[in-house]
Amino acid sequence: MKILVCVSNVPDTTTKITFTDNNTQFNTNGVQFILNPYDEIALSRAIELTDGGKGTVTVINVGDVSTEATIRKALAIGATDAVRINAKPHDAWFVAYQIAQYVKENPFDLILTGRESIDYNGSKVAGMLGELLDLPSVSIIKKLDAGDSDATVEREIEGGKEILTIPYPFVAGTAEGVAEPKIPNMRGIMSARTKPLTVIEPVEVKTFSEIISYETPAPRGQVTLVPADDTAKLVELLHAEARVI
Repeated sequence: MKILVCVSNVPDTTTKITFTDNNTQFNTNGVQFILNPYDEIALSRAIELTDGGKGTVTVINVGDVSTEATIRKALAIGATDAVRINAKPHDAWFVAYQIAQYVKENPFDLILTGRESIDYNGSKVAGMLGELLDLPSVSIIKKLDAGDSDATVEREIEGGKEILTIPYPFVAGTAEGVAEPKIPNMRGIMSARTKPLTVIEPVEVKTFSEIISYETPAPRGQVTLVPADDTAKLVELLHAEARVI
């Protein structure tokens, strides 16, 4: 089985986010970047499915040279090889289009993404890949079991679970529960240095969106504590100060 795992290079959740150029550019100075946690889940499951010589796992990233440390971590975790499309990711459409063009020339049995990246939380790439490649696509799966000619996936839906059987090839966006993230061992870290990392140039793609500016959330306001038995006071505050009733 040949599995492709799409990985993103994202800021660590403890990073303080700031912007430059009149709030039009993300300030990367001093920012620690990591492998997107949801992509790490997808990668871990791909490695489990191919363990023991049952297949190969390729990771692909759309990014400039600064993302290679993150790609090498994915190789250290256990990916067979890696591809970096040499471009800054403009938006989900740009990322999906670049990956789709690569897959058209290099087919895979299974394409995995994380449910979303933790920087933009868009959950778009898996669905776009399915459309661009004319493949079945299912997002936010909680379980993935692979058979010889198809796979069974499980999703949570309102009031229960949805279980689907999907023939290969297909695209899936993984969430927590699919696998436990793996920690690279020393052998993996050493071997990652020599595993193939192919860099290719991006293809031209029409732009449909443009970031005008970024905004940080408003600072938290003052908190007023109200005794649990003082309903009248709570109603008064909600009406006179919060103005929500």
